[in-house]
Amino acid sequence: MQIIKPPALGPHSILCVVGARPNFMKMAPIMAAFDALGPELDVSLVHTGQHYDVAMNHQYFEALGIPQPDINLDVGSGSHTAQTANVMLRFESVLNKKHPSAVLVVGDVNSTLACALVAVKKGVPVIHVEAGLRSFDRAMPEEINRVLTDQISELLFITERSGRENLLREGIAEYRIRFVGNVMIDTLHHNLEKAVPISKILQNANKEEFLVGHDGYAILTAHRPSNVDDPDTLRSLLQTTLKISTKLPIIFPMHPRTRDMIQKFGLNKILDVPTVLQLPPMGYLEMLGLMKDARVVLTDSGGIQEETTALGIPCITLRNNTERPITVDEGTNTIAGLDSEKILTIFDEIMLTGGKTGRIPEFWDGQASTRIAAEILDWLKNGLQSK
Repeated sequence: MQIIKPPALGPHSILCVVGARPNFMKMAPIMAAFDALGPELDVSLVHTGQHYDVAMNHQYFEALGIPQPDINLDVGSGSHTAQTANVMLRFESVLNKKHPSAVLVVGDVNSTLACALVAVKKGVPVIHVEAGLRSFDRAMPEEINRVLTDQISELLFITERSGRENLLREGIAEYRIRFVGNVMIDTLHHNLEKAVPISKILQNANKEEFLVGHDGYAILTAHRPSNVDDPDTLRSLLQTTLKISTKLPIIFPMHPRTRDMIQKFGLNKILDVPTVLQLPPMGYLEMLGLMKDARVVLTDSGGIQEETTALGIPCITLRNNTERPITVDEGTNTIAGLDSEKILTIFDEIMLTGGKTGRIPEFWDGQASTRIAAEILDWLKNGLQSK
């Protein structure tokens, strides 16, 4: 048996990295769990600036109770290559100054992989939260980020048991893997009572009358390039949305990328109907309020697949695969792809039966972050035991 320890560089210090809004929801409970440990850990937060909407970032940080970042790299937009490279260049200087015991990354955005690469090349151990998720679709940039980050991580925290099998198949040693549950659900549990009600959201949009005479509503979110960057695919999605809205009104918080593509392709008029409410991007508490009272959610977001399962809300995933299979096997999620007829058939079935009831997956109990913090502190003190 070999004991593998992180480098002893003074007090145990963790450099936590966020880059995009999905990271914020995952990091919030982890930071709180670290804080509960008191002075045993010296924790710093780095924001790469991958999502650079200052107002929206501030809204998320404030809503989730995340401390303001100690360091902001201000990377901004760019191609996948440019963004990854810029994060790496700027993060290296941070490591040179901070000398942390470990770098903690979450999720699968470009910042996750970029900071993990810099850390491992400089001999700093990487901790990956939300490891082992696989769509098995290498055309997804996030899949590349997931696979490569896992390969170079020292300690890997998984949200569902399928993650362990994925990692073992890829040659990751079992002693590096910890099944702790889903930190996204920690955030949901903590904030559910603070969720902004649908009535307030409609009031703020001056659309109080939108749901009058209707029995509930659906939510649509779409942002993935595979769904919105091709004019024919986007047109079909919007036309399917229009058909659904004749049966149930749809609230559509529109991602900036989606809004830009709709304008670019001249598709603005398709959803210019009274049964579709187009809104700007929502803050976390607003989106949570929308989801918890919806009859169904249509989405291409991985995080929303998890949140709808936790809330017991039927979800139609507008992709041909998911890296979160537990939301289908145990939760409320159904994979529809982009075939209009299949989407409409699944929607009609949900309207008829109420949809899949599902159950709450193992360790989706609001305590994942506490387990993560305890495991990290033990590792920093005692190392990993390899057999």
